[in-house]
Amino acid sequence: MSTYAIGDLQGCLTPLLTLLDLIEFSPDKDRLWFAGDLINRGPESLETLRFVKSLGDKATVVLGNHDLHLLAVMRGHASLKRNDTLADILLSEDRDELMEWLQSRPLCHIDNVLKFVMTHAGIPPCWDSIETQRYAQEVERTLSSDRIDDFLAVMYGNKPDQWDDNLIGMDRLRTITNYLTRMRFCTESSQLEFKSKEGPTSAISGYAPWFSYPRKKADDYDVIFGHWAALEGNTYKEHIHALDTGCVWGGALTAMRLEDKTLYSTPCPT
Repeated sequence: MSTYAIGDLQGCLTPLLTLLDLIEFSPDKDRLWFAGDLINRGPESLETLRFVKSLGDKATVVLGNHDLHLLAVMRGHASLKRNDTLADILLSEDRDELMEWLQSRPLCHIDNVLKFVMTHAGIPPCWDSIETQRYAQEVERTLSSDRIDDFLAVMYGNKPDQWDDNLIGMDRLRTITNYLTRMRFCTESSQLEFKSKEGPTSAISGYAPWFSYPRKKADDYDVIFGHWAALEGNTYKEHIHALDTGCVWGGALTAMRLEDKTLYSTPCPT
């Protein structure tokens, strides 16, 4: 049995199927982890969502910012953006079933045997892996409750931009969500900066990639994340693995076998 973590799909089902052939994926013995952003921007968002859902317990998915955006649009708390490719999902006959499945996905997944933790955007320097899972569960419980609309209505926003244990209510949930689904650059004290979205050297003064700082509460879990295609899969950190290699932008789709950290990639059409 092997476990493969795969970067952002963003509606690119055809490259995923090619990648699964490359790794000789067997649903009878192997497992797949997906680092979020299953949909949007690519040409096969509906087909991708249906396929990953069809894998059942063979697939572990964490939510990314595009996945949350879809939920917000579907429930009337956001509008489609010019480059969104979500209309086919919103008009599909199985939309409600797909959305119910999506909103029940976690924001963080930890494997205590393999010693990996996965979120869409990473882990801020101020948290360890166990704290990350605990805070993520606060958002997950909200998404699975009758407060989901209250949260989605105020989910968008850049403030608060720094963790404080005393944060409460929707400010607390928004901050957790921003760390786990939108983070790229921050300060050593985990204050977020959202304007810079290119490579690691594009940060404004005083900010750096989140993974460039030592975590104040280090642990022995390797971190898997997606979200940041401009890294081209490189963090230059032994235990931090960037798996978004820009498939939707004509880059590649990448998988890592967790048992030995072997990487596999397939090129994606532009």
